Amino acid sequence: MTASASASSASSAPRPPVGKLLHKGVLRLVLQRPEKMNALSREMMDALAAELTLAGQDPEVRVVLLGAEGKVFCAGHDLKELTAARAESDGGRATYEAILRQCSDLMQQIVRLPKPVIAVVTGVATAAGCQLVASCDLALATDTATFCTPGVNIGLFCSTPMVALSRNASPKQAMEMLLTGESIDASTAKSFGLINRIIPADYLDQVVQKYAEVIASKSPLTLKIGKEAFYRQLEMPLAQAYDYAASVMVENMLTRDAEEGITAFLQKRAPEWRGE
Repeated sequence: MTASASASSASSAPRPPVGKLLHKGVLRLVLQRPEKMNALSREMMDALAAELTLAGQDPEVRVVLLGAEGKVFCAGHDLKELTAARAESDGGRATYEAILRQCSDLMQQIVRLPKPVIAVVTGVATAAGCQLVASCDLALATDTATFCTPGVNIGLFCSTPMVALSRNASPKQAMEMLLTGESIDASTAKSFGLINRIIPADYLDQVVQKYAEVIASKSPLTLKIGKEAFYRQLEMPLAQAYDYAASVMVENMLTRDAEEGITAFLQKRAPEWRGE
């Protein structure tokens, strides 16, 4: 095969569902099925889970950015895929159970990943797509981004998106989104606690990269310890949370990175992290 033929063959090969680019410790994962509104099909969830697994194992990755191509960040589950399963002998029950378990596992994988995951929302995040945003540790959005859990409009309450949503917004705010199925804009999403910051679209890439690099500059071990402790203590009674957090802080204090960080601060120099 000639070089030109090889290049032509490569260019015609289908793109993977998720693209990636690593720069200065910041890994950008991009959902790239805009023609399907970046729906969480089984293929998409498999691809994203695989990339997150690799990110968790790669010492070069400090922070993960999760974005998407097109006007829709993520439209939630693939309704065509769900509808096709109705033709199965059990009416689709086994398929629905498998898909929802796969989605739940993916959302929990994001929470358990030992590195911060930041959603970057430039379009519509709906249903399980809104769940995806809520499952990330942080979320940044343009002022044109919108969010909704519209399942109630089609007779399918957004019960699994509710889990992540209710851990971001207050109960009444979450219920408002779930019961009305109406979209909220970025400003409302920020007031609800669903996103952290609103960024003008023209400056998105630069601001997001700088934001992520600030976090990536910290000790990777400290980020791992802190993220795990944050989610574990959330579900504990107050006294238990303090006991647990104190024990985590003691173990953290005994790490090499904590010793280095404190020494560097006292000596007024930049710390040298080893992840130990």
